[in-house]
Amino acid sequence: MSMMNEFKDFVVKGNVVDMAVGIVIGAAFGKIVSALVAGVLMPPIGVLLGGVNFTDLAYVVKEAAGTEQAVVIAYGVFIQTVIDFTIIAFAIFMVIKGINSLKKKEEAATKAPPAPTAEEILLTEIRDLLKNK
Repeated sequence: MSMMNEFKDFVVKGNVVDMAVGIVIGAAFGKIVSALVAGVLMPPIGVLLGGVNFTDLAYVVKEAAGTEQAVVIAYGVFIQTVIDFTIIAFAIFMVIKGINSLKKKEEAATKAPPAPTAEEILLTEIRDLLKNK
């Protein structure tokens, strides 16, 4: 099989398409959660902590001098990103947990009853013979 045919089979099977759709939806979901955290959740938390805006928190390593810009470690942005990630991870966890519970219910509903044991088969035969007498 040529490399082009293998690639075509890989792309057409659906795994790549499903993954691409997941990535696009995940990116959009990430933007929604980031907006929620930055615009709705963090302002009240900042007020509770004394009016702190997390994105403004930074440690100045070297002050600005002349045309040189200041060198800063923006740990507030990092805190904001960690909070975004935590909320996104929790939301995805809840979605996956819901999907898994639906799969378990579906599997339980479609599961066939177990095959009768050898004793049950023998007893059924005896019952049928006694009925025919």
